[in-house]
Amino acid sequence: MKKSKHLIITLFVCLLCVTAAHAQFGGFGKKLLDKGSDMVSGGGLSKILKQPQAISTSFKDVDKTGSKPPSFMEGKTPEPLYLLPKTPEGAYKLCAGYYEMTNKSYCLHAGTRGPSTGDGYMLAPVIGPKRDVVILILKHAEKHAEVDQHSIQVLLWAIIARTRFVDMSNSIKLTATKLLSTDELLMLEGGALGVLPASVMDKAKSQLPPAAQSVFEAENNIRQLAASSNASYEDMEKYAVLAGLAPQPDPEVPSGIWSLHPDGYYIRFIPHGYQRTTVQIYVPQELISTKPGLIYDGPNGIACPANVGAQRLAQTNEPLNPDYTKKLKVVCN
Repeated sequence: MKKSKHLIITLFVCLLCVTAAHAQFGGFGKKLLDKGSDMVSGGGLSKILKQPQAISTSFKDVDKTGSKPPSFMEGKTPEPLYLLPKTPEGAYKLCAGYYEMTNKSYCLHAGTRGPSTGDGYMLAPVIGPKRDVVILILKHAEKHAEVDQHSIQVLLWAIIARTRFVDMSNSIKLTATKLLSTDELLMLEGGALGVLPASVMDKAKSQLPPAAQSVFEAENNIRQLAASSNASYEDMEKYAVLAGLAPQPDPEVPSGIWSLHPDGYYIRFIPHGYQRTTVQIYVPQELISTKPGLIYDGPNGIACPANVGAQRLAQTNEPLNPDYTKKLKVVCN
């Protein structure tokens, strides 16, 4: 019975991919616009504006209790985090000590600017209707080296823009099918929007605060690009990541600030653009004594900026340019 269910879902996904491969964007785009128009008829615009973002994490979700200043571990030298042993699910098993890793990271907030000098980032939970599928994509990506970072980012942009799987281009569907099981693909449906016509966009933006207008418009543009077989990563990036500097950083949340993780260790994020983030972790010896089995699992947290105009960054367990010839100086039991 279970095999039959999987076969039906697989055939369904294949049918969607074939349909997308033969669709011309002109006709397909018109269907999306018609869908968007239908959604706002009869007072539907208010419902759309109240619909939560696919990933809704904001700085309001950050717990600043126990945070430490940037100078907290000044003068100490971190060891490579990626040399720690890992769990079968890909998380790092933590030992007492100070660790660092520069890993792949991803933009999860379309219509905002990239990290700026001086922006303070703190740990926040992943919240929103698409939380589980986004975390799965980030976890599975480590096992699929054949899928490049740009392809994964485009899929994530399509998801956070609330694009239905059936409306995605064939190339984005292909990325999704490589990273997700047939059952997991079904998580991409629901909570999605069509492409809204310009007249509807103008009306919608007039009902939104200024900070939300660019995000709402960027998501609409991304939905349209996600349906196109000709749209490139660069086309989508220009809507997802705005040029220029974000508004002034929050002086109370300086760059390099440390967050106290709910599990008791300290963590901080130093972004290098939105595609790379240096993560530093300090694990006190007394914590290990009371909490054996402590782990760090990047995709379960977001590097969230205090600057509302900057990108929130999804984290991964994938190190960039690791040097596995190095040896840990600490002894992990």
